[in-house]
Amino acid sequence: MKLERREAEVFSLSFLDVICCGFGAIILLLVLSESGRPLVLEKSRENLEGQVQRLQQELAVIRGDTDELNRELKGRIAVLDRERVRLARLSGDLTSIRGQFSASRSEADVTNIIESELVSAYQTLTVEMRRLLAERPRRPPTEAIGGIPVDSEYIIFVIDTSSSMTRNHWDAATQVLQEILDIYPHVRGLQVMDDEGRNMFAGTRGQWLADSPIQRTRIVSTMRSWRAFSNSSPVEGIEEAIRTYWALDKRISIYVLGDEFTGDSIQEVLDQVAAMNRPDAGGRRRVRIHAIGFPVPADMPPFTNMRFSALMRAVCDQNEGTFVGITSEKSCKAWVDVFGVRRCVGGGG
Repeated sequence: MKLERREAEVFSLSFLDVICCGFGAIILLLVLSESGRPLVLEKSRENLEGQVQRLQQELAVIRGDTDELNRELKGRIAVLDRERVRLARLSGDLTSIRGQFSASRSEADVTNIIESELVSAYQTLTVEMRRLLAERPRRPPTEAIGGIPVDSEYIIFVIDTSSSMTRNHWDAATQVLQEILDIYPHVRGLQVMDDEGRNMFAGTRGQWLADSPIQRTRIVSTMRSWRAFSNSSPVEGIEEAIRTYWALDKRISIYVLGDEFTGDSIQEVLDQVAAMNRPDAGGRRRVRIHAIGFPVPADMPPFTNMRFSALMRAVCDQNEGTFVGITSEKSCKAWVDVFGVRRCVGGGG
C-alpha cells in the first residue's frame, strides 16, 4: 500500500499565534514603559516654574534693597557735600581771622594786594650770605624783602601747572617767579619743578642749576611756554623737593606757586611734611617753605582754592615760611615788586 506524502505547512496556525503574541508583548512593553514619562515631564516643568518664580521674587527683593541703598548713598553724599562746603567756609573764616590778626601787627604797606601780612621768620645768616648782602645797597626794613627772609643759599620753585593756572594766572606767575629771583642777588643753586615733582629741565633731577643771569633768563623764558600735567595739589612737589635736595650743609627755601589743593586731608599733608622737614637740635627746619596763592576765576568753584590757602598758610607757618595770598581774580599785568612793597597796577592784585 503506497502512503501519500503530506506537504508541511510552513505558516501554520500555531506559528502565527506565537508571532502575534510576541509582537503583542513588545507593544505592551512599549506602552507600559512610556506611560510614566508624561508625569515625570509635567513634574519637572512644575519644579522649574517654581524655581523661576522664587528667583524672580528674590530678584525683586534685591532690586528693592539696591534702590534703598542707592537712596541712602545719595543722601550721605549730599550730607558730605554740605559738610565740605561748611568746612571750606570755616577754613575761610579762620584764614580771614588769622589774616586780620597778622595785619594788626603789620607795618608793611601791602594790605590792598594780599590776604594777610607776610610773617617774618628770622634766621641767622651764613657768612656767605652776609657777604653777598653787604655787596648790595641796603634797603629799608619794610621794603627789602616784604617780610620774606632771603637768607637761603639755594631756592626751589614748585609751580602748579594745571589749566586753572596756565589759563588764568600764567603771566602773573611768571612775573612773580622773576621777582622772587630778583630779591636774591645771587644763590649757589636753583631748581624749578611742577607740583607733581617733575623738573622743568629734563635730566636735572637731583642736580642744582648754576646761578647766572643767563640761567635766570632761561628759567623765565621756559616758564612762559611750560605746560605739564598737574593734579592741582602741591604736596608731591614739596615732598620731592625736600626728599631730593635737602642736605645738612645747605640753607634751602621752597617757593610754592599755585591756586588749588585737591587732596583729601590738610592735616595729613601737614603731618607728612613735618615728618620730612624735621627741626634740628636748635629748632631750625631743614628747609623754609613759602607760598604764593592765586585766586580762582568767578566761573570756578572756590572750594579747592580756599583749601589751598588754608593748607599753605599752615605749611608756611609750620616750616618758617611766608604765605602771600593774591585776592584779585584777574592777573595783574603790572604786578611787580610784590616783595618790594609796590602796588599792583591795573588788575587790583
